[in-house]
Amino acid sequence: MLELEKSLSNLINKDPTVINENANKDSETYTTMRDLTAGVVSKSYAIEHLLPKHVADAHLSGDIHFHDLDYHPFQPLTNCCLIDIEGMLKNGFDIGNAQVDSPKSIQTATAQIVQIIANVSSSQYGGCTVDRIDEVLSQYAAKNAEKHRKIGAQFVYKEQLDTYVRMQTEKDIKDAMQSLEYEINTLYTSNGQTPFVTLGFGLGTDTYSRMIQKAILNTRIQGLGHHHVTAIFPKLVFSIKKGTNFSHSDPNYDIKQLALECSTKRMYPDILNYDKTVEILGDFKAPMGCRSFLPAWRNENGEYENSGRMNLGVVTLNIPRIAIETEGNLATFWLLLDERMSLIHDALSYRIKRLQEATPNNAPILYKSGAFHKRLNEQDEVMSLFKRQRATISIGYIGLYEAATVFYGPNWETNPEAKTFTLDILRRMKDFQYQWTKQYDVFFSLYSTPSESLTDRFCRLDRERFGLIPNITDKGYYQNSFHYDVRKVVSPFEKLDFEKDYPYLASGGYIHYCEYPKLTHNTKALEAVWDYAYDKVSYLGTNTPIDKCYECGFEGEFDTTVKGYTCPQCGNHNPETVDVVKRTCGYLGNPVQRPTIEGRQKEITARVKHMKDKGSC
Repeated sequence: MLELEKSLSNLINKDPTVINENANKDSETYTTMRDLTAGVVSKSYAIEHLLPKHVADAHLSGDIHFHDLDYHPFQPLTNCCLIDIEGMLKNGFDIGNAQVDSPKSIQTATAQIVQIIANVSSSQYGGCTVDRIDEVLSQYAAKNAEKHRKIGAQFVYKEQLDTYVRMQTEKDIKDAMQSLEYEINTLYTSNGQTPFVTLGFGLGTDTYSRMIQKAILNTRIQGLGHHHVTAIFPKLVFSIKKGTNFSHSDPNYDIKQLALECSTKRMYPDILNYDKTVEILGDFKAPMGCRSFLPAWRNENGEYENSGRMNLGVVTLNIPRIAIETEGNLATFWLLLDERMSLIHDALSYRIKRLQEATPNNAPILYKSGAFHKRLNEQDEVMSLFKRQRATISIGYIGLYEAATVFYGPNWETNPEAKTFTLDILRRMKDFQYQWTKQYDVFFSLYSTPSESLTDRFCRLDRERFGLIPNITDKGYYQNSFHYDVRKVVSPFEKLDFEKDYPYLASGGYIHYCEYPKLTHNTKALEAVWDYAYDKVSYLGTNTPIDKCYECGFEGEFDTTVKGYTCPQCGNHNPETVDVVKRTCGYLGNPVQRPTIEGRQKEITARVKHMKDKGSC
């Protein structure tokens, strides 16, 4: 109870480590505070009474991180998923007290999708994805066209009928996509935030799929409200495929140009390269949420199935700590890694055990109404949807950069031996992945953890335990997954060449980012990187400054301070009159109302300097 009281006190007193754990949760609102309060209680109870003691101790000490303890295992919730939107729209579904029939127009279809997203997001704790939405909605746009043709035949000259039908249908699609964007951004789920939702699109080549793709991108470019601010959700993932939209001769090349414009102005869409994705995963699909990927899987009919599959959770290993504890002894490193992997095993196997206690009635939208594709009866076991490796459960990792720095120094990226060491870490973890997958019949995936708050937590715990270690704990953060050291200035091409090998091993979750200056007037530069990436990486995000000040009109990158983001031109940092958008995990966020990660790191740096000046380091 003392630990619970301490946690509640930290929440009431707005401890940044509690209220800033998620950049897209506004901790000022009652709904979010209610969720955070429930989360503190759930987490405390889970640690004290539910988790195996050695797993709980390892989490608290920072050897591992048991993700989303504020939700699971207090409730046997699943993590992220690819919603079977096509099946739900086609076959209808129950939601609340309503039985919903298949829609007769694209407007009704998008309205139903919003309700599905809200309900799914409230029934799990991770992100959800509507994949190939352009192709799914095309058939409903065709219903609009059919209706307009019947009406137009009565009032429009025959030679003008096709033009009339096209214009009316295009307007319906535009209105539907704009409504979808606005409605998603005005939703609040049961956990006090806008749903973490991703839309995958880009491969449809029929008339209505093309219209839908353009409408999605033009809606995002236009922005929200009278200030035309950047929409944070849904995350947009645009698929690129040779023969479809890659080069000038492809039928959808014009839409690729629109995607480039959108990315330079709104940072989304991220891109998903078709051929490389199939090479890594076995078939093509968008990520679940921000970066979690499913392996290829065939159903009873031998057909590839992706929509309606899910992830069951993540436990992340603190790799830098293992390297620090070895004091530079590589043989000891591998022994200790194996030892810590046993903790990961016990933590993940407990997640599976807890999920065996879930029932279809716990989450009807998932288990009974078709979001997970198969529709269970209330007496069915939910594990039937997870077994045969249909679901994934994730072995996370963080800090390959710091681990290699212990043995090879801080500039090891150009050292082939050092890079091989980091890849060998993943290969060793993958050995365990294969063993556990066979043992439990759930697919254990190797996952490059997003680590929005974990980059700080692991480093903070290790700094308290081991002191300030140059280029490791003294930075105030650990490097996310396999990424190139963010402090170094390298070209996008160099960064992609360095990182391209890691997703083959960590195929359960990955994303690459490249940093750019303002590119709104130079989309060809971005296209050069996208084209270069096609045969190199599967999943690529664009990070470019798109901050805006409504006081002076500045557009570009704001300065980072401990108090927040500040316009470099007029000094404005009022969250009501600025639009600041930054990448947090695989999603975007509006962090202007809370201290920035960069600001916290500057504060840590200042404290470290003060300690050194006093001779206490």
